[in-house]
Amino acid sequence: MPNIEEERDMVLEDRQKLILKAVVDDYISTAEPVGSKSLLKRNSFSLSSATVRNEMAELEENGYLIHPHTSAGRIPTDKGYREYVDNLITIPEMSGEETRKTHEFFKAGFEEITQLLHQASHALSQNTGYTSLTLTPRLHQSLLRQIKMLMIEPGRVLMVVVLGEGVVKDRMVRVPDMLDSTQILQISNAVEAGLAGMPLKDITFITVASAGKKTLIPDNLLNQILYETYVSIKQADNINVYMDGSNKILGFPEFNDIKKARIFMDTLAEQGVVAGYLDEVKQEMERPENEDGHAKKNQLSLLRNRPYMIRIGQEITLSGFNECSFVTTSYKIGGKVVGSIGVIGPKRMEYGKVISQINYVRMMVNEEISKFAKKQE
Repeated sequence: MPNIEEERDMVLEDRQKLILKAVVDDYISTAEPVGSKSLLKRNSFSLSSATVRNEMAELEENGYLIHPHTSAGRIPTDKGYREYVDNLITIPEMSGEETRKTHEFFKAGFEEITQLLHQASHALSQNTGYTSLTLTPRLHQSLLRQIKMLMIEPGRVLMVVVLGEGVVKDRMVRVPDMLDSTQILQISNAVEAGLAGMPLKDITFITVASAGKKTLIPDNLLNQILYETYVSIKQADNINVYMDGSNKILGFPEFNDIKKARIFMDTLAEQGVVAGYLDEVKQEMERPENEDGHAKKNQLSLLRNRPYMIRIGQEITLSGFNECSFVTTSYKIGGKVVGSIGVIGPKRMEYGKVISQINYVRMMVNEEISKFAKKQE
């Protein structure tokens, strides 16, 4: 992957910045290569056609624009988009109607964080028209609040794990057919009484077994369900991705190529891969300042004091995402960054709109999480 920072050996003049911004804006709007005539027609430049052509040619020579195939117009390169989002973008304020619409998604309130994250993904996808994702928290420091076992039918139990931050994880497990609902309730109550308030990282199979053996149920019936209980508790710390609008990106002309679309969708379906990538991005945003006290300018992000990161095209290390951009932000629990929120769209996405929306949804998520924390105090 080329080092974009090393490529930036050219300092753009104001006129070139003006033209590059106009090209990107026009291409985002039309999805058509931008020529000098159409650029002058759609923008009120006090420049001659020859000047615009010359400046566009220099921007192309320096890697900011490219001629696609035999078209007379030009489109931005990854480097051109990077310059745009780092230095040229205008981020609009959300309108009153947009704000009201976003609040509608959150007005019902939530009993648990997983519901909140599902709704955050839905709100972002609906409001931007792109694919959205939320990454659940990694909570090995979290305290176990409750563990409930619900018999669905003989031999099948729904294990529900509730963590201190309002995160609820459930898992269907197999248990001995001879266990009845009364015995299941006894085991559930014993394990919860013995483990409630313990950090997940401190819970071992031995601690689970010790709590469960306080019942009078024979070991041959008890051991299997205690093992499944232990696995369910440990899996509550697994990170998951909630996705909305996964097929929306296929409506953009960049994905008219069936092969490109298939590779993209195949990768998106690998939730473990996507979760790992989002977790990597979250860790990137968490990194502290340099030793000299100055915040680094990461080549894949905007300035550190901005609460979002943008990766473009080849900067995204996921297969099939080279025609995409990925805008991410993070949310916090107890003042600590624990998860990510993201929007995936074509490289010519409406960056300003997406940034406004994702920042607002991040704020709403953080507010709702604060409400959870207050309820538990």
